[in-house]
Amino acid sequence: MSVQDQLHRYLFENAAVRGELVNVTQTWRDVLKTHDYPAPVQQLLGEMLVATSLLTATLKFDGDITVQLQGDGPLSLAVINGNNRQELRGVARVQGDIAPESSLKSMVGNGYLVITIAPEKGERYQGVVGLEGETLAECLEDYFMRSEQLPTRLFIRTSDKGAAGILLQVLPAQETSKEDFNHLATLTETVKAEELIELPANEVLWRLYHQEEATVYDPQPVMFKCTCSRERCGEVLKTLPQAEVDDIIEEDGEIDMHCDYCGTHYVYDAVDIAAIRNASVSSGDDRLH
Repeated sequence: MSVQDQLHRYLFENAAVRGELVNVTQTWRDVLKTHDYPAPVQQLLGEMLVATSLLTATLKFDGDITVQLQGDGPLSLAVINGNNRQELRGVARVQGDIAPESSLKSMVGNGYLVITIAPEKGERYQGVVGLEGETLAECLEDYFMRSEQLPTRLFIRTSDKGAAGILLQVLPAQETSKEDFNHLATLTETVKAEELIELPANEVLWRLYHQEEATVYDPQPVMFKCTCSRERCGEVLKTLPQAEVDDIIEEDGEIDMHCDYCGTHYVYDAVDIAAIRNASVSSGDDRLH
């Protein structure tokens, strides 16, 4: 994890507005390192990592947020998953040619943005909006206005040096004037990519808001982390018909399960499958039988 990869929360004293600043540079590199995506897809995944980190930081509970783009274009799927611990992972599926200067809409085609919020305790929630904005940030701002009626602005910057962003949002159940929010948004919009990505967060915040009263809280580390494991893959194997598993073992000698997110391979031979089945019998789980 890079020292850069941190999330900073801040509150304005004279306006009911909260801010978050995040840098995900090393996390972005870790997501990309086992994949060979076209440059526009790499950039979009960087933007989605920034956005997902900023969204998970607005959660008031333990849980996950998944930000997903789906469509009928050459980029059929792009998904980032994050949680309240700021552990992020992501993957994309490319099924056609993507030109170097492709826009969001030309990559995704007719598609939509899906945001899934899954608390560890409580109801799962899913919001879906069409891709009406020209950028991911515009689409997410549209989502907030439709689903939560909270004025929200996202400022996402990527370059060959990294990815970072800022979220501004009116505090729920509190009043702030439109002029105050627009004033803070106008200040934030001036941030340059090289400033946001390469400078320490406190310096960026001072440059943007040195005439405003703001409280900045201790940062939270942000990192790439995949939740795959040999045990989880074994649980997936339990759900497959026994005959299908046996056929693969007989034909190939092993089953190779590959994690799309991190590139890890989990290989199971006949002995491993027998051990999984025996464990299932011991625990009263008969899904492999």
